[in-house]
This record gives sequence, structure tokens and C-alpha cells, in this order.
Amino acid sequence: MSEITRLMLLIVRVGVDLAKNLIQVHAVDAAGRRIVSRALKRDQFVAWCEQLPKGCLVAMEACSSGHHWARRLRAAGLDARLIAAHFVTPYRMEGRNGKNDATDAAAVCEAASRPSMRFVPIKTTEQQGVMTLHRIREGLKEERTGCINRIRGVLAEFGLVFGKSPKALRAVLADVLEDASNELSGTARLVLQRAFDHWHELDEHLLWCDQQIGQHVRSTPEAKRAAKIIGIGEITASAMVAAVGDFGQFKSGAQCGAWLGLVPSQNSSGGTARLGRITKRGDDYLRTLLIQGAKAAVMSAHKRDDPTSRWLAQLKERIGWQKACVAMANKNARILWAVMTREKTYDPRHVSAKPPGKVPMAQRPAAAAPTAQAPATCPV
Repeated sequence: MSEITRLMLLIVRVGVDLAKNLIQVHAVDAAGRRIVSRALKRDQFVAWCEQLPKGCLVAMEACSSGHHWARRLRAAGLDARLIAAHFVTPYRMEGRNGKNDATDAAAVCEAASRPSMRFVPIKTTEQQGVMTLHRIREGLKEERTGCINRIRGVLAEFGLVFGKSPKALRAVLADVLEDASNELSGTARLVLQRAFDHWHELDEHLLWCDQQIGQHVRSTPEAKRAAKIIGIGEITASAMVAAVGDFGQFKSGAQCGAWLGLVPSQNSSGGTARLGRITKRGDDYLRTLLIQGAKAAVMSAHKRDDPTSRWLAQLKERIGWQKACVAMANKNARILWAVMTREKTYDPRHVSAKPPGKVPMAQRPAAAAPTAQAPATCPV
């Protein structure tokens, strides 16, 4: 047995810093002693990992290519894990000023050794494909908004100003381009016509994305159940199911809401609890979809008569519009966790049963008034 083979068999944990061309590895033995710390090319990385003992822990940051490499390493018999980047930062020995590939790989290796470390579930190719559809859709929305704003800017330079909504601009733009009485030059008309055609093309691309998302919801039982929740439509249901995958990774609905950053931040000390704004941790896209859906639910709460809508209408009157929207988004995250983990269809008129042995506060008997005691006499 060669020396290199003997050293490879001693490795029990590997930290990997992924990049496009060079991949840094940091491997340690059972005592935490460094065995290997080197940079590998993409084609060398897989061959090097195949020499590791079966079941060896290989930890990586949850970056863009992390799920791909995790699937490949698990297929090779290794225990591939993904760690969120903000969990790795505290273990970088050189701090913020000493960041490089070698220290990042060492920090990933050290973070993976912690028994309380929370790992990121590895996505399947189907999950990544659906999330790619959502990302393309968001990019097309931004591009369409930019196209509309450019058209408005050009028209404003010639003294033509119209309503703020895209619908109002679309209704008059064709007539404006044909109107010879305005100040638009021939070149400006050609430019605006091309921009208007591009606007139509973006609308067609967005319509195709929406159709694909709808097809995903109709063909996936989990997404179909999620779409029935008040404040969660097809887009939110598709994104949540694809991004989370297994909702059983959360112990409770409250943990699911905390993962999405919908719970208040804490600054407590000395037994005094101070709650602040929501943490806004986790996936910004998912949180945005939940809050947008919650806004629609708050606006239409007075039209429904289910317990959740009545609670929502009262909450809006008590704490205001914005806080009610965030509270509804957090509630929907909890409901979504319950629907997914219990594999039941959402019932808007369902009322949670009280745990056995607990009596609601309104039904508890009034406590007897404490009897007055004679003051203790002070000896003279």
C-alpha cells in the first residue's frame, strides 16, 4: 500500500470550497489533524473523491453548483452534505480579512464537525428545474418593467406623458406612434415600435412560464394541496414545494416560518424579552411570494366567513395593514407545513383542537381573592 493510499484511508471528513474551475479541499482524520489541503481542477476533483473511504463526510457550501456535486458524490457512496454560507463564516480562523479558498475549505470542514450543525437538504434535478423556471420568470418580469420604463422615458422627452399603469400605456401607444401631429421623429417612432414589439415578446415568454408553473401544480399532489390555502396561489405553491422539498425537515410550523424569516428578531437579556422586526432570513423570493399572497388575503378577508378570514379582519383593525400581512404570511407558512407533513387537504373552516388537559382561559373558574393577613408585629 502506497503512502498516499494509506493517508487517504485515514480521512474521515473533507471540507470543500467550490468554484468554477478550481476546487479547494481540506481533509482531516478522526483526531482533526490535517491530511490534505490542496486545489484540484474539476476533472481531478471527482477522481480524488473516489479514493476516499465509503461513507466519508464531504461538506460543501450551499452555492449554485453545490447540489450538483452533492448528488454526484452521494452516487459515489460518500456522505455529501451542504452547509449554508452564514453558518461557515464563524469558523474561518483568519476572520473577514483572511478570506481565501484554503481558509474557506478549512472553515467548511470545521463547521461540518459540529453536532448541532444544520445542513441544507440536497435538491433533486426536478426541484432545480422548477426553481430555474421561477428564476427565469423573475428575470423576464424585471426586463419587461425596464422595457416599459424606457418607453415612458423616450415619450416623456417629446412631451408625451400617460397613466402609470402598463395597461394604460399599452392602450394608447399604438395610436401615439401613428399620430403625425406629435413631435416624435421618424427614428424615435422606429425605436419605440421595436421596443413595443419586444414588450409583446416578453409578455408571451411570461405567459409560457405561467403555463408551465400551472402544469407543475396540476401534476404534483403536494403543490395542488398547497394551492388551496387562502393566500397561496399556483406560483407560491410551486415555488414552495420545489424549494423546500421535504417539509419533514422542520420539527414544527414555527420552525418553517423562522426558516423563511417571518418571525420577529430578538434582543433579550436579563429576563427581559425585546422583539423587533422580522429577521428576513432565508429565501427572499419565497418570503416575497408569501407576503404578496397574504396582502391579497387581507384585502379580501371581509368577503369570506371562515375562521381564518374573521381572525384576519380583526387583526387588521387591531394592529394595522402591514403587520397583519406579515402575520398572515407567517400563518400560511405554518399551515403549509401542517398540510404537507400530515398529507391532508386544507380546510378553511378547520379549528385546531385544544391539547388534552388544557382549559381555555375564558372557561377557567375565577381565582378566589386572597385573604388579608394581619401585619406581623414588630417586637419592641
